[in-house]
Amino acid sequence: MGNLFAGYEGSLAADALAMPVHWYYDREALRQDYGTVDHFMAPQPVHPGSILWRSTYVPLNERGDILREQAEFWGKREIHYHQFLSAGENTLNFKLAAELYTMVRENGGYDPDAWLDRYISRMLQPGWHRDTYLEEYHRAFFTRYAQGKKPRKCGISDEHIGGLATVPALVAALEGTSPEEIRRLVKEHVGLTHAHANVLRAADTLVRLLLAVAAGEPLREAMRREAGDWISGNKAESWREQPDTTVIGQRYSPACYIAEAMPAALYLCWKYHDDFQAGITANAMVGGDNCHRGAVVGSLLGVAATEIPASLRVEPTSR
Repeated sequence: MGNLFAGYEGSLAADALAMPVHWYYDREALRQDYGTVDHFMAPQPVHPGSILWRSTYVPLNERGDILREQAEFWGKREIHYHQFLSAGENTLNFKLAAELYTMVRENGGYDPDAWLDRYISRMLQPGWHRDTYLEEYHRAFFTRYAQGKKPRKCGISDEHIGGLATVPALVAALEGTSPEEIRRLVKEHVGLTHAHANVLRAADTLVRLLLAVAAGEPLREAMRREAGDWISGNKAESWREQPDTTVIGQRYSPACYIAEAMPAALYLCWKYHDDFQAGITANAMVGGDNCHRGAVVGSLLGVAATEIPASLRVEPTSR
């Protein structure tokens, strides 16, 4: 029997483990710089594959100023996306997940407007996070917010797997609520920032899998029943002896777009269904958007394992 809190912890662990090698697409460079990423590490000062130099964000006014002291690093080469984080620290989207978990537990339930108020407050709070890179959905949201739009109108149709980062936290916070209500609330929550049909579909798949495994169903059986529209069990099994970098690199892209990132994450869940540490290590080592794939890999393997190894446990607070 699993538990949903272990899924939430697992998502934090997978993100923190992958953090220093986030968005490495050159896997040889990843190994050269970090070796085997099977324990928490701090990021090195230089990220050779960083494309932050191509990214821009200019706030319209102070209501949109979410970069603040980090703005000076945008447009520069080889800047690590998470350069100021410490070993074992979570990236921004999972820090928001911890904030969401805390809020829902304190309030005794989920309210979308209360969450939007909290999200806006934290993102505009100087020093609340130390991440240099902020995903497109944050920049789009706060551009619209700076234009005077109501918070419910600030989200976009974002198709990235980063939209799943807060799902394990919300499911864990709602433990004891009916499955139907959890699915409804997760859909509403994800839709506030990622109103994209495939992201909403992926979020619902993740919820159904988490609930099934927490109820005692073996992960692979749950995947055959609930995730066949993303990847079939037979296909995943036929690839199991291939290198992870072949499956996630040639068959599926290691990038962030949900259409391939979701089946890539589920493949790792299939292969490492009974080995939490091996699974989140493999997720880190194939590079790409490994932090956000960690929402799926870490949470499902965490629920299946029921307990996260002490060496990989991240304090689940919105610190």
